[in-house]
Amino acid sequence: MVDIIDIADPMRTQAILNTYGLHAKKKFGQNFLTDLNVLHGIVDAAEVTADDYVIEIGPGIGSLTEQLARVAKKVVAFEIDTEMVHVLSETMQNYDNVKIIAADILEVHLSEIITKEFGEGAHVKVVANLPYYITTPILMQLLRTNIAWDNIVVMMQREVADRLNAAVGTKAYGVLTLTTEYFAKAKLAIEVPAESFNPAPKVDSAVVKLTPSTPEILVDQPERLFGVIKGSFSHRRKSLWNNMLQTYGKDLDVKDKIKAALEAADIAPSIRAERLNLTELTALYLALRAQGLTN
Repeated sequence: MVDIIDIADPMRTQAILNTYGLHAKKKFGQNFLTDLNVLHGIVDAAEVTADDYVIEIGPGIGSLTEQLARVAKKVVAFEIDTEMVHVLSETMQNYDNVKIIAADILEVHLSEIITKEFGEGAHVKVVANLPYYITTPILMQLLRTNIAWDNIVVMMQREVADRLNAAVGTKAYGVLTLTTEYFAKAKLAIEVPAESFNPAPKVDSAVVKLTPSTPEILVDQPERLFGVIKGSFSHRRKSLWNNMLQTYGKDLDVKDKIKAALEAADIAPSIRAERLNLTELTALYLALRAQGLTN
């Protein structure tokens, strides 16, 4: 049996990997966090208490899982790597409040699992050290899934973290910023240097905390709004007018409708999308819909 006291200790992490003949797999974006201060900071950022239900994604050998299990009511962790699932069955065996599910988080019915594991209408906190190669799809699924979450605290590449709460008009500001903002407020919680991991990634990381929020303008079909936003940013250096023409076509009738929508939203055709905030882009979406240009 593997001693499970502070799995994140660098020597203990390596010992566990050696015991099971494991190594970090690039295809799963694995980097094992070995900095206890960062782990404690993640748990603190999520404000996990003895009353909380926690969803973890990509537990690996259980470094973060262990810290969560020590304070949470119950932790359900999703692990895609079957070899890691085997390791977790031993490293987590002393914690009766941990459930490991061998599955891809992108392929499960999360709301059903939450109801089964935590109870009907349960609020959850999501905590994860996300694989860098699939950070955005996982984050978008979490935000768009109809689950009641109190906060989402996730580790990611620093560059992606900067995009989540970028200011209007900056290079990092874009579709990811606006999609995130529709559902949540993003705040940088912890900066994490590469040497906090085994193996060390080639980039620095950051922990971001997302808390639920309501946009100034709610829409009944957010996916259509995000489609308009994506089209508006299709070529960042082009004007909104040109991107709209590329999206909807250049027929005279279509041009008239785009012009009418821009006028109704009080947006200049020559402006670039990166200069518009979420409220302005939502107004544009509603104006385009009124002209019959969105599906």
